Amino acid sequence: MKNGERQRIARVASYSNPIERRMSKFLREPPSIRTAASVIVTATALAVIGGGVLIRVLDHSEYPTIWIGMWWALQTVTTVGYGDVTPAHASGRIVASFVMLEGIAFLAIITAAVTSTFVVRAERERSVAEGAAEIALEERLDARFDELSQRFDRLESRLGKTDT
Repeated sequence: MKNGERQRIARVASYSNPIERRMSKFLREPPSIRTAASVIVTATALAVIGGGVLIRVLDHSEYPTIWIGMWWALQTVTTVGYGDVTPAHASGRIVASFVMLEGIAFLAIITAAVTSTFVVRAERERSVAEGAAEIALEERLDARFDELSQRFDRLESRLGKTDT
């Protein structure tokens, strides 16, 4: 098999996997707020589901059902932490640390997304204001140039009359 054929097959195979296709697009283009939010919501949902299942498997004495594990993961990832269920074993605490970090990342990214919308709006408003100021300056300069042009025309006409 030639090198070109291998590359074509690898390219076709990589585009047949929707997750890989989406990840390559995500890495190629800067993400929009909607894309970033969908990624973090998906990651958080996976952390809740995965954390709930893992905590049930690793610390089954404290979490008799997967639903209790998911309840714990949900309240942990949202940083509420009622304290009604807590991991007792070291393995459960390791899972808890990852779920907590995901919750902190979730809040940080949501805060950043909201902040960036305010920043973009402020930049847009500043740009409009600067554009209006620039247009006003151009109009004043044009008026001044017109006035100077008229004065030069008058001077030229007077100079032309004195030469004759």
